[in-house]
Amino acid sequence: MRLLQYVSLFIAITLVSFTSMQQKQKVVFFGDSITAAGVSPTGYITVLGSLMAQKGLKDQYELAGAGIGGNKVYDLYLRMEDDVLAKNPTTVVIWIGVNDVWHKKGGTGTDAPKFEQFYNAIIRKLQAKDIKVILCTPATIGEKTDFSNEQDGDLNKYANIVRAVAVKNNCPLVDLRKTFLAYNLANNPENKEKGILTADGVHLNDKGNALVADEMLKVLVK
Repeated sequence: MRLLQYVSLFIAITLVSFTSMQQKQKVVFFGDSITAAGVSPTGYITVLGSLMAQKGLKDQYELAGAGIGGNKVYDLYLRMEDDVLAKNPTTVVIWIGVNDVWHKKGGTGTDAPKFEQFYNAIIRKLQAKDIKVILCTPATIGEKTDFSNEQDGDLNKYANIVRAVAVKNNCPLVDLRKTFLAYNLANNPENKEKGILTADGVHLNDKGNALVADEMLKVLVK
């Protein structure tokens, strides 16, 4: 009788462990228009899903986009409940910052201290729900490689803020700013402003989407 109880207990523990191992990781990508386009047929989220399927990981991950065009860091904070937490994610990938810098030209950008403050607030709220948070540096506002793009200085500053916030909050980092600069140095000998990884200096073309998907995969699947 006791042996039967032990066997039953062992089976129950094994089933619970197996179920936990098989539970899908739900990943929500949280960002602006770049992420909104990420769910298109050639978008980086779609490409990432294909890469995962090729590696036999399709049943382990569920990918969802939560991008809205024009969003800045405080927009993410304000819509986090409805657009992210309501989806019950296990992981959230935050990619924001381009509009916070880019829109300064029109007077509607985000000052650096406020950018950092809202970013930290988003992370605290997600981590309080035991959600893994992955950060991405803003990639590019113009693809020239000699730092002559008009907003390179500010973009580098905000990328450094994201790097520091990642360290402070113990978050994995996808350093897209660094990756895009390196790719353009190797593949943009004519110092073009766009057309290498982006269609317009900001929004991704197919090569840009593929590169982002590759970089996301390295951090998501370890």
